[in-house]
Amino acid sequence: MSIRTFAAIDVGSYELTMKIFEFSGKNNMREIDCVGKRIDLGSDTFVKGKIGNEKMDELCRTLKEFAGIMNAYKVENYKAYGTSAIRETENTAIVQDQIAQRTGIKVEILSNSEQRFLDYKSVASRGESFRKIIEEKTAILDIGGGSIQLSLFDNDTLVSTQNLRLGVLRVQDYLNHLASGSFRTESLIGEMAMAQLGIYKKLYLKDREIRNLIVIDEYISPWAVRMGREEGKEVLERSDFDMFMETLRSKSPAQVARYIDIPEERVPLVFISAVLTGTIAQLMGVEQIWAPGVTLCDGIAYEYAEKIRMFRGEHDFEQDIVACALNISKRYMGSKKRSETLENITVTVFDSMKKVHGLGKRERLYLRLAAILYDCGKYVSLTNIGETSYQIIMATEIIGLSHQEREIVANVVRFNHSKFIYDWQKSGEAGPDRASALVVAKLTAILRLASGLDRSHKQKLKGLKAVLQDSRLLITVDAQEDITLEKEFFQRRGEFFQEVFSIEPVLKQRKNF
Repeated sequence: MSIRTFAAIDVGSYELTMKIFEFSGKNNMREIDCVGKRIDLGSDTFVKGKIGNEKMDELCRTLKEFAGIMNAYKVENYKAYGTSAIRETENTAIVQDQIAQRTGIKVEILSNSEQRFLDYKSVASRGESFRKIIEEKTAILDIGGGSIQLSLFDNDTLVSTQNLRLGVLRVQDYLNHLASGSFRTESLIGEMAMAQLGIYKKLYLKDREIRNLIVIDEYISPWAVRMGREEGKEVLERSDFDMFMETLRSKSPAQVARYIDIPEERVPLVFISAVLTGTIAQLMGVEQIWAPGVTLCDGIAYEYAEKIRMFRGEHDFEQDIVACALNISKRYMGSKKRSETLENITVTVFDSMKKVHGLGKRERLYLRLAAILYDCGKYVSLTNIGETSYQIIMATEIIGLSHQEREIVANVVRFNHSKFIYDWQKSGEAGPDRASALVVAKLTAILRLASGLDRSHKQKLKGLKAVLQDSRLLITVDAQEDITLEKEFFQRRGEFFQEVFSIEPVLKQRKNF
């Protein structure tokens, strides 16, 4: 039986954590060690804009220690990710280079949507417990140092996800500036939270009531895990949490630290996280709270196991990304039938041309997203659809996509409506790199062809099939209506397709009007 050892490193805002995992056989992931070191990088970044030299030295010393531990375990592979504390510094590239030169560890930067997606996967690593709870109306509250993420689920489907700048370190910094007495702390946190949550409720929650709240954090989770173990249950009742809040209010920091078994200096952050959780639970009408105690490291390991095909979860994460795009389209009054038609045509063409385009599963996902968001910009402007669609997509977070991936999708949608940019440097725009620009060109060619086949927006073409024959792509359709308009636009839009692929698209109609 093949056994692999893997290390997941989280360079967080408040703490550095490394977990060592062992993979043996299908769906067998076991944590064999966990080490951590408190380094408050977030306070430097969120207040000063940069990580100070003293903390930079401590960060590098700790990562060198982590490297030694990895060698001792004979780790075959690792992934190290930096989150908001490094992501939001003014000199991110310099920080990454220093770490690599001084420790030998390459730290990659996660965008917020990528980070939250991995946190989401960390909960999914709990298997049946996760699948069971999201079958009902459920919210995931992911609390970080710089922000929180709220994701709503209904019947195992992601309904919406939004990021709010209410991270515990950011809130603590606000409180320090206010210098208020401890008796006012809870109400001030509540006021700060509701200033954003009130808007969130009107836009996304509306009258929806949430039964379950899944909490991902490093603050109240240790208490919740211990409480669940003592009570013999994973999911806690709202009353259990209310009793915990009363303990935080009534006991001194030293007493709370002993009660939860954490360092005393961590207690203020626990209190902030608890108040945020309680405020959101009350806003949503939550009945049950589940804090599984997972961390970003668990999500990193889960994703690695998926990539090496040693772990196959039952939840369809790609569909969650698609669900985000569908909700964006709905928000901007997109046509569901039109996007479904475009999506069907684009993936049919994409799948028929695998030998020609050289793209993979991830690029196929980009194309699906572009087909769904093909004209979201119409909500803003009917005459400048390409540019306004681009701006909407770039300004809207899609969980699971990096900034670069979102830029690819946004440009495909943009160039479906406007002139393609061949040379980004000459255009004066800060465009994608060469490899990404080529992906944009190929996907744009396919989307243009598909949108030409439904130019009337009436979904006239049925039973579409695409077959690659030498230097021609033969597209055969059934149509009971006149498709003169579609034929004309198919020919026009086929010119860019032929330019990109050196393949001539040919439309054949099985049934005549």
